[in-house]
Amino acid sequence: MSFDPTTLKYNEQGLIPAIAQDAEDGTVLMLAWMNAEAVAMTLQTGKVTYWSRSRQAFWIKGETSGHVQKLVDFRYDCDEDCILVLVNQQGPACHTNRRSCFYTAVRDGVTQELMAPMV
Repeated sequence: MSFDPTTLKYNEQGLIPAIAQDAEDGTVLMLAWMNAEAVAMTLQTGKVTYWSRSRQAFWIKGETSGHVQKLVDFRYDCDEDCILVLVNQQGPACHTNRRSCFYTAVRDGVTQELMAPMV
């Protein structure tokens, strides 16, 4: 049975959260948003494509930075309202030049930076 991206459950803006995870080591890299067309483009090209809420435009991860995400596996959750893309990440995933956007932790009530920028 072929997959129809429009069957996923999008929010009122027509978007669905997409979590990017490193396919090799399981690191959670980032969270961004997709619409049905970005889902279709990702599946067709193998280049992870998101919808930028601030620019109101598609963005292919790494198109300008060179920090490309190549799709390894595309999954969605049991409620069909969240996507997980397993990727091969080239370079940092975060716009702060860190491997992951999740580089800040709160431990014992104190904020800690877990990783420095890669570049």
